[in-house]
Amino acid sequence: MIDDFSRGYPVKNIDPELTSNLKIDYCGKLNIFDWLSDIPKGIQKEELYEVRFKNTRKGYFYNTNKIRLNTGDIVAVEASPGHDIGIVSLKGPLVLHQLTKHRISKKEEFKSIYRKAKPNDIEKWKESIDMEKETMIESRKMSSDLKLNMKIGDVEYQGDKTKATFYYIADERVDFRQLIKVLAERFKIRVEMRQIGARQEAGRIGGIGSCGRELCCSTWISNFVSATTNSARYQELSLNPQKLAGQCSKLKCCLNYEIDSYMDARKDFPSTDIQLQTLLGKATHIKTDVYRQIMWYLVETASGMNIMPLAVEKVLEIIELNKTGKKGEVVAIKTSPTLATESLEYTNVVGQESLTRFDDQKKTNKPKRNKKRRKIPHKNENK
Repeated sequence: MIDDFSRGYPVKNIDPELTSNLKIDYCGKLNIFDWLSDIPKGIQKEELYEVRFKNTRKGYFYNTNKIRLNTGDIVAVEASPGHDIGIVSLKGPLVLHQLTKHRISKKEEFKSIYRKAKPNDIEKWKESIDMEKETMIESRKMSSDLKLNMKIGDVEYQGDKTKATFYYIADERVDFRQLIKVLAERFKIRVEMRQIGARQEAGRIGGIGSCGRELCCSTWISNFVSATTNSARYQELSLNPQKLAGQCSKLKCCLNYEIDSYMDARKDFPSTDIQLQTLLGKATHIKTDVYRQIMWYLVETASGMNIMPLAVEKVLEIIELNKTGKKGEVVAIKTSPTLATESLEYTNVVGQESLTRFDDQKKTNKPKRNKKRRKIPHKNENK
């Protein structure tokens, strides 16, 4: 069994005999930092607990049996039907804050925590996790045989192996009633189909982004915010769909990371649609370096077209002069800083010889050997 971090912890490292106080120190979007853990509390009955399952699925359960639970305990919780296995991720007053954050009513009927997971529960839970990949592959073949326009991206078994949830993506409405019958008959389980979007599928499958790091949607993003091309325009990015799209074929979520700082920095920038009237000729905006406060303009001079970088202050000054009917003077600024060279009296050149030092040697003229070639008589010479 390979490492499975989709539940926030590599399940293969769980010892069935030690089902309490797992060290949840792995980076993942299911982790919650309890910033009230070091605050002393009085004796109180903590009834509501947050329990996490696979990927982004979490649930809130009542501790009706008054079991002493801590963060990291593996518990058996109520499900429909049967029971499910999860890991306690949060307890205490922060659970109520999580309900408010996710807009869950406190009057909702929450299910119960049965007990701490027994060794038999852990073994059956591990077996169900091992079956998920094989089940997903077979279910894809079945949907292909039924010619259904859908893709099954993930499968999650319930802890007692009586139910499985199949996550799929589809562009149109799919009639999968026949598929449910085939799956239920093949795997002898109760089947639930749940549709997800392309972003959720990329978060479940995972991968490496163009930045070289693991996808944000598979590590820490749990709530997706829509990204638009306006975010790319504010950051002066080329509107190239191949570069702006992620593995989900949607715009990258990281386009929203720095958009606020760009918008704040561009508050004093003039509009890029305004043409400047200068002493050299008309100037049209090309691009902008937001953080360096530089705007590049294409100036139409008598000798041709020239690209000149102008400071934002100078551009605003020219615009004010144009409003009065005057033309401004173009003063280009230096965009690349000059590097200061230092003269050293002594340098250690050990191991710094030129790699091409043998290529520049002069070729010596070797004397040519006079080979006496045997003359072959022509066939007509013997006659």
